[in-house]
Amino acid sequence: MKRKPNGFSLIELLIVVAIILIIAAIAIPGYLNSRMVANEASAVSSVRTITTAETTYSSVYPTIGYSALLNDLGGGAGGVACVATPANACLIDSVLAGGTKSGYRFIYVQDNSSTPAIGYRINGDPIIRGSSGRRSFFTDQPGVIRYNLTAAATGTDPPL
Repeated sequence: MKRKPNGFSLIELLIVVAIILIIAAIAIPGYLNSRMVANEASAVSSVRTITTAETTYSSVYPTIGYSALLNDLGGGAGGVACVATPANACLIDSVLAGGTKSGYRFIYVQDNSSTPAIGYRINGDPIIRGSSGRRSFFTDQPGVIRYNLTAAATGTDPPL
């Protein structure tokens, strides 16, 4: 009596592995692209959040105007209750106040040519262009968000 072999042959296993690799090769680029799109959407939302926080900050602290640092808008890290002060305004989360979120780095510059400060600029740039995001974003006190595909965005780039 002949015994029936148990398990799969080497050829059958190689075919299954080849099919899995083909499916992965199709799916991974789509996943990476959707992650970059999500990072860009998060960056635009973060720029809007900072703009709103700056407007609130300048209203609450009219003798200061806009904040000196991005970190001044944050507060309440680690679940600690936040008490608002000019250096810790409790207007944005501590991650965004740190300047990096969702694959983007945010650079904030106050126009300190007068007191109270009457202007600011925000740049949101991908940490690794082409991997964490494609576009850079810019806004200032009018609040128009602008973008650039190849370099840091400026006030002369097209609006969203």
